[in-house]
Amino acid sequence: MRTDTADVEKPATSPAFQPLGIGRKLKNNLATAVFGLAFVIAVIPLLWVIATLLQKGLAPLLRPDWWSHSFNGLTANEDRGGIYHALVGTVMEGLVCALISVPLGVLVGIYLIEYGQNSRMAKAATFTVDILSGLPSIVAGLFIYALWITTFGLEKSGFAVALSLVLLMVPVVVRVTETMLLIVPNELREASYALGVPKWKTIVRIVLPTALSGILTGVMLGLARVLGETAPLLILVGYAKAISFNLFDGELASLPLVIYTERGTGTEAGDHRVWGAALTLVLIIMLINLVATLLSKLFAVKTK
Repeated sequence: MRTDTADVEKPATSPAFQPLGIGRKLKNNLATAVFGLAFVIAVIPLLWVIATLLQKGLAPLLRPDWWSHSFNGLTANEDRGGIYHALVGTVMEGLVCALISVPLGVLVGIYLIEYGQNSRMAKAATFTVDILSGLPSIVAGLFIYALWITTFGLEKSGFAVALSLVLLMVPVVVRVTETMLLIVPNELREASYALGVPKWKTIVRIVLPTALSGILTGVMLGLARVLGETAPLLILVGYAKAISFNLFDGELASLPLVIYTERGTGTEAGDHRVWGAALTLVLIIMLINLVATLLSKLFAVKTK
């Protein structure tokens, strides 16, 4: 009996992947062109801003006294002095903000994911974090003003500014902590529980180290965000041209305050200070983002 091998070897169904038709190719090319154009449109303003900052703000940064002196004793027309006093204030306010925000935000995130479940307290905390996430910075400044100065009768200070920045940074840390804890595999928790390890120790020794890379990245990005806020500074502390290390009393300089104050001088020297301070602030934020990337790689879970 003769068997037709051609019929046996012929597939019963057509291949799963068919060649793209002309219409689908045109749609694909059109979508690629649209997305590419959108990317170019988004990048052009960014490059424009960077070019303007470098053109107008690089000259003050190259002066030897920019990083080691303040504007104390200088008139509006004197084009010299440096940003050292503002760097000190910005760093101190950022460190105090981070020291309060990071432990608080991480602990709240751990509670919401590991302990809260669907409890009333967890729902209330989630609702509060949602509200704080969209809180304008000027509202945070006004709240601290009403609480710290009006109610408690305390003076304006850099510490009050740090407290207002805490309100802006805590929701960022909470959300990042929640997200990173959620992506930690439950198998790791279950394996730890099976060995008799308590829940708190499982969180400290296994869950947090696994999520540490993403949490640190989120913390650094949140810090970079709050360092550029201006509204709380205008409400809660005065601008000082001299160097001050007192965070709890008196006026204190910061980079956003330098930009706001020197802009009102209307002089060429003031313009140079404004653009120099703006470029300095951008460089600090870029440095924080770079540190966040390095920390992410350093503390990432090793797969081999």
